[in-house]
Amino acid sequence: MPSLTSHDGAVLAYHVYGDGSPLICLPGGPMLPSARLGELGGLSGRKRLVMLDPRGAGGSETPADTSAYRCDRLVDDVEALRLHLGLDRIDLLGHSAGANLAVRYAARHPEHTGRLVLITPSTRAVGIEIAGEWRHDTARLRAGEPWFARAYAGLEAATAGTATADDWEAITPFTYGRWDAAAQAHHAADEERRNDEAAAAFGAEGAFDPAATRAALAAFEGPVLLLAGEVDVAAPLPAMTGYAGLFKNATLTVQPGAGHFPWLDDAGYFVSAVATFLG
Repeated sequence: MPSLTSHDGAVLAYHVYGDGSPLICLPGGPMLPSARLGELGGLSGRKRLVMLDPRGAGGSETPADTSAYRCDRLVDDVEALRLHLGLDRIDLLGHSAGANLAVRYAARHPEHTGRLVLITPSTRAVGIEIAGEWRHDTARLRAGEPWFARAYAGLEAATAGTATADDWEAITPFTYGRWDAAAQAHHAADEERRNDEAAAAFGAEGAFDPAATRAALAAFEGPVLLLAGEVDVAAPLPAMTGYAGLFKNATLTVQPGAGHFPWLDDAGYFVSAVATFLG
């Protein structure tokens, strides 16, 4: 497993799949290892995927100071990876919470950012609030599913701020376009990998500056692909439409039938959309 030494001496692991021009990939979670991305449904057959394990996840070192997990501070790890690879510009993919880090990097280092790919992105870094009715409207698209009634009750509790651990678990099928054996195995693996301390610190006070980030993204000249899932309750379409509107040069693609992990739901559609954008 290759590794690099970041700005503060921390040793970070990364993984490389495929050949060709590199695409730096940042996993979500937050703070889950890059293994949750797999090879992005076979995108490694079209691009060289360079997948960074965040601090405290996968093969990367666990910091003594938990403030090092904060999103704004992780920007320096992405920059260390760019320098380590000897690249002047990087194409950058961020999934879910990892998109917060991707846009914070692009805002701080626009001169080193080429194409930006945001996959079902979290909106925290840009301050877009997701309305409960957007989630409910999206969830009702799944009303024919056998698990719908319990999952929808859990979602209602979550949006009301009264959800129990059982409610949160019940919501999980909404995260995937198909709640099949592959989706259940993916979710179980995430639960085993979870670092709650790192996840809490990722969004701690000071991690985000939405006004400054939005201003920087409005000036960003590079092309942006925002890929949303049609049935993604975590990143519903009205929020994704608003997010794409923050950029000068953004393409919003909505993958039919996809949830929060679109490469699992229809790998062919996903790979074609991302590879076509990247060229």
